[in-house]
Amino acid sequence: MQPAPLSSYVEAWHPEPVTAHDPMDPGPAAAVSALLDLPGPAAEAGDPLPPLWQWFHFLHWPAQHELGPDGHLRDARFLPPLPDRRRMFAGGRSRIVHPLRLGEPAERVSSLGAVTPKHGRSGELLFVTERQEFRQAGRTCLVEEQDIVYRSGRSGGGGQHPATVDDRTVPAAGEPWQLRARPDPTLLFRLSALTANAHRIHYDAPYCRDTEGYPGLVVHGPLLALLMLDVVRREAPGRRVSTLSFRLRRPAFAGEHLLAEGGPTDTGALLRTATHRDTRHATAEVTFA
Repeated sequence: MQPAPLSSYVEAWHPEPVTAHDPMDPGPAAAVSALLDLPGPAAEAGDPLPPLWQWFHFLHWPAQHELGPDGHLRDARFLPPLPDRRRMFAGGRSRIVHPLRLGEPAERVSSLGAVTPKHGRSGELLFVTERQEFRQAGRTCLVEEQDIVYRSGRSGGGGQHPATVDDRTVPAAGEPWQLRARPDPTLLFRLSALTANAHRIHYDAPYCRDTEGYPGLVVHGPLLALLMLDVVRREAPGRRVSTLSFRLRRPAFAGEHLLAEGGPTDTGALLRTATHRDTRHATAEVTFA
């Protein structure tokens, strides 16, 4: 029997918006700064939050029994009701009207943006866009959209992966702005903790290989985006990011050498994250205010 199309499971799925609050404590920014080996906190109370660092606020810690076998929630407001659901963060966009400031309470309104079924190389996919609007002192400061890809059944990340992880080969640089990193299991563990992320692909190597079809622990897609934006923070410290977009194209694995690099344009910067296997594991574009 032909399986039902994924779109049939979400025809009547219309989740309502939900509002959350966060005190915007400086603690997470200090922790992320330590994670990235910065000499000190990138932002303290009263300072603007670096782009994308809102991901370390508004965290949700569910009860253990609410998690599924992959470590994700079984049910949540914006998780589509698909059978044997697998998910992958595909990218996103942000418009920063006013940078969020640490130490000032903030409100986040999350809503469903779009649901789009597509067909990829590995079968049918469902793209879900979640929209988040962040407010402080009664004004909208930041609008973010996140694109999540869902499929049913064995995932494997939707592509071909190496049989083993090469932890020696270093990618060659080709752009003026460069930041090198080599995420190991400790770093992935710390990042998962800082984002309340229990997805097993980031800490359970047997699960990665036997269930998801990866050769090793998967580097968080958000880390690839954070590294690209940190290149901008380091190389253009006097410029404020007004808009940004990024796309996560191919997984990277713990132990691989990463290179986040890019360069300025007339209005902002173009960036990418590479390994020796691929020059475009992730790409990003920013514009300056």
